[in-house]
Amino acid sequence: MTTTAPERPSADARPTETTAPHSAPRLAPILLGTLALLTAIAPFATDLYLPAFPQMTAALGASESAVQLSLTAFLVGAGAGQLVFGPLSDRLGRRMPLLVGVAVFLVSSIGVALAPSIPWLVAGRLVQGLAGAAGMVLARAIIADRAHGAEAARAMTLMMMVGGIAPIVAPFVGSVLAGSIGWRGLLWIVAGIGAIAALAVVRVVPETHDPAAASSARTPWRTEVASLLRSRTYTGITVAFAMGFGTMMAYISASPFLYQELMGLSTVAYGVAFAVNALALMIVSAVAAKLTEKVPAGRLAALGLIINAVGVALVAALAFTGAPALWIAPALLLTVAPLGLVFGTTTALALDAAAHAPGTGSGLLGMLQFVLAGAVAPLVSLGGEASAVPLAIVMLVCTVGANVALQLGLAGTRDDAPAESAH
Repeated sequence: MTTTAPERPSADARPTETTAPHSAPRLAPILLGTLALLTAIAPFATDLYLPAFPQMTAALGASESAVQLSLTAFLVGAGAGQLVFGPLSDRLGRRMPLLVGVAVFLVSSIGVALAPSIPWLVAGRLVQGLAGAAGMVLARAIIADRAHGAEAARAMTLMMMVGGIAPIVAPFVGSVLAGSIGWRGLLWIVAGIGAIAALAVVRVVPETHDPAAASSARTPWRTEVASLLRSRTYTGITVAFAMGFGTMMAYISASPFLYQELMGLSTVAYGVAFAVNALALMIVSAVAAKLTEKVPAGRLAALGLIINAVGVALVAALAFTGAPALWIAPALLLTVAPLGLVFGTTTALALDAAAHAPGTGSGLLGMLQFVLAGAVAPLVSLGGEASAVPLAIVMLVCTVGANVALQLGLAGTRDDAPAESAH
């Protein structure tokens, strides 16, 4: 009995969740800001250079598919890296793997910016993705080390606000700068961000994992993973997070043709529409961080996913009925904005459920996030540039899956509560 208690989450239905901030010190703002930067590096490195793909094909004498392979390589590396750095940090502590990750990311970013050919670029992006995963997975694990319950939900929401905005803002920033500094200039910006992150880690991030717990973590990796996957709480909430993120990635992937081809917006108008949705997501995330002090994280996540489902249903109705494409814009705003209630809260709940191995739990969560992101991107374009129906179908699948998975996960949390009280 005593070995199972740490695995159970701080249930959102329990009164103690709203009082958690008083039982544990808040994370220092400078530490939380550094963790937010680490979370944003990989998505920024993924999307910043996308508008410069045509430049890259001409400069490197490569096909469009070959340049696209550099993006695929980064995503594969980032997904695999989650399962390398997460479990490793449960054994060695957080700081050393994080230092190695940011250092390798910086070196590989310089190599990518100087890439003389496509093979060099693809190889560099693969290493860059592997190393960049360290920041994402270990930032979540560090928060899980320092905070639980409502405090963790608040910190995760503030951190994910930056990480969630990055994939939305990065393409817009890239489109603005690509003409003036070129594709190599964009990649040098990524290297510069990596240098800032490396310096911040050295100066700000302490070791947060209990040395005794790290040295005694001798459970085989496969056993840890199997234990997490058997937990209905962890699995349900993790799937809810990943499928909620899939909804946003479907929107991001389809947005260029949706706004410019179907709606007929100019490049500038497309950027404005994109920025409006990003701002709405940021505002809701900030509100969610404040609400976690009074409202259980599970309720906030459920509310966000329900509103998201309403927005997706409107997108689907407009797409299937052939309504004017411009009408879809407000429905997309209703779809994207409420995810600010979801990302941080579900991350905190999932890692509370993986309290015995937060590094491994964070790694699995991040890997599933990248797998789904990579899966939805090509699916939304199956209908070409003439229909929003494929986008609507993908978003419907994601939002239904996220809502169902969250309820299953929260049901597991409530079922666990009486056992914890008895213990």
